Amino acid sequence: MIAAAYSGANVTVADFEYGKTNTSTDFLKKFPLGRVPAFESNGLCLNESDAIAQYVSNEALLGGSDNANRASVREYISFAENEIVPSACAWVYPTLGLRQYNKQETDKAMTHLKACLTKLNNDLLTRTFLVGERITLADITLCTSLVMLYVQVLDAKFREAFGNVNRWFVTCVNQPNFKKVLGDVKLCEKMAMFDNKRYQELHPKGGKGKKTEEKAKPKETKPKQEKPKPQEQPAEEAEKPKKVDLFKDWKKSDKFNMDAWKTEYANNSLEVSMKWFDEHWDPEAFAVYHAQYKFEKESDYADYSMEFNASNLVRGFYQRIEGLRKHCHMNFLIQKKTSPSGKTYYDMNGCIIQKAQPLCFTYDEMWKEFSESYTWTKINGPDANKYVKAYFSGIDIDGNEPDDFDEFR
Repeated sequence: MIAAAYSGANVTVADFEYGKTNTSTDFLKKFPLGRVPAFESNGLCLNESDAIAQYVSNEALLGGSDNANRASVREYISFAENEIVPSACAWVYPTLGLRQYNKQETDKAMTHLKACLTKLNNDLLTRTFLVGERITLADITLCTSLVMLYVQVLDAKFREAFGNVNRWFVTCVNQPNFKKVLGDVKLCEKMAMFDNKRYQELHPKGGKGKKTEEKAKPKETKPKQEKPKPQEQPAEEAEKPKKVDLFKDWKKSDKFNMDAWKTEYANNSLEVSMKWFDEHWDPEAFAVYHAQYKFEKESDYADYSMEFNASNLVRGFYQRIEGLRKHCHMNFLIQKKTSPSGKTYYDMNGCIIQKAQPLCFTYDEMWKEFSESYTWTKINGPDANKYVKAYFSGIDIDGNEPDDFDEFR
């Protein structure tokens, strides 16, 4: 929207309800992964913020006619997407209650962001803007990627070492075209910490606590209501569908608890959490499966020649199996590999810890449909522990590190 404001492109925001609009048949025909942002113009359908911003930009925003400037703009956009955003999410999301706190991830994100901000601070030593003398898409993309950091966690003490970045950021967010989209950006006064209360509200565990809360409330005397006039009679409410417990026949384990495992994994070192796993693992009540994306023909490799395509596929899969969150824990790796014809592609493979023995996706037709893009192999005996240790430490069973990874918890 900021890029469109600078270029004069006419962009309107459609009415949208997450979980409803993006799961409709019409939406999925245009955007098969059901992801946003989603952009449509004269038959062209685009996902991904960078692609949309580039489409609505003019030549000046993209760096002008100078190839060196255009390449620099592209470099900063990639820098924002690949270096800033992942670490910013790892640090900020727990403070908003959107993700469970993981000390290792947060510390790693803070260290990485310090290195990134140091680089930017040096770049901006003699510059007002990142590329050339005017605002470009580089400034727009990088600045908006940093907003949640500056608002939520970069307090005065943390910002102190990055004076040039601070000057540039404040300059950008106070430009009229930025302000009309972002509003007033208030810099963080106190570094936010993990908001457990908000996290529990956003990720309720089986509705626990609701009855207690209701009992605590004093009984209210309902005021007598006047009978509505005939034309005001409320429409009869449709009967709500009954919630089906697909795992009702699953025998609960006395040893291994999924929530307890996730807490151990999130809050402790791998050594500590894996020791807990080894001591509590119950192969009678739970199972471990390995996942491998099915590349059946050469064109399949070509479809995933870019890392973001592979990442989007995995995240789209996660969206479709949302109802499985409390029943499993899964980690997918995105790894650069070489196809049989010698071309580079990004492989998707992972490991899932799940309730029960049959593959959990078979319990629901939609889960099953979207899981069929992968080959699922059950891992038995001591190998189950080996696979969990490898994939949940961020490497595959052969010790190869990924280019990216996505956790489903």
